[in-house]
Amino acid sequence: MSPANGALPAPEFSRVVHADTVRRADVTETIEATEAERRALAERLELESIGSLTATVKLRAVRGGQMIRVSGQLEADVVQTCVVTLEPVPAHVSERFEALFAPPSMIEDPGLEVDFDASLSDEDIPEPMENNRIDIGELTAQHLSLGLDPYPHAEGAEFEDHREHEDGETGEEEAAGEPEKPNPFAVLQQLKSRN
Repeated sequence: MSPANGALPAPEFSRVVHADTVRRADVTETIEATEAERRALAERLELESIGSLTATVKLRAVRGGQMIRVSGQLEADVVQTCVVTLEPVPAHVSERFEALFAPPSMIEDPGLEVDFDASLSDEDIPEPMENNRIDIGELTAQHLSLGLDPYPHAEGAEFEDHREHEDGETGEEEAAGEPEKPNPFAVLQQLKSRN
């Protein structure tokens, strides 16, 4: 069932800070996900479980109070699934993150072509605030997702190619029998070493 009016579903871990509060004075929040929030977030991130998720987040007004700079440190204990054996793989995630938020009116129309400034980092490209609010819980969840091991392995588990081909050879044997392919950048390396 899709949400009414095309609205996105509510974030699993939501902690909203009003931008006007930050404009009056810097704000530091320590947030912790409840058991229900961790369960819902684990489902979204395709984790077996999240044992704990906390973050310390600092917000301060920048650029004359127009924008809000958010910096944080998250800590989480998660259980992922091994990509080889499908066994549970416990992991600790520790991530620092930063983001810049601005009112939507200050952010150029995303439909327009904008010249990309290569000197800007992701943290310097502002995200829009919704109704003058910043959801530091959802921001933490997004950075937890980025901090996860994309290919978790149980200890000692290695991926082996056991596909069988029509001639009865496995992928491993075929790879061992093939001559090593030349490096396409070897010529460039030789040219570079001459200079």
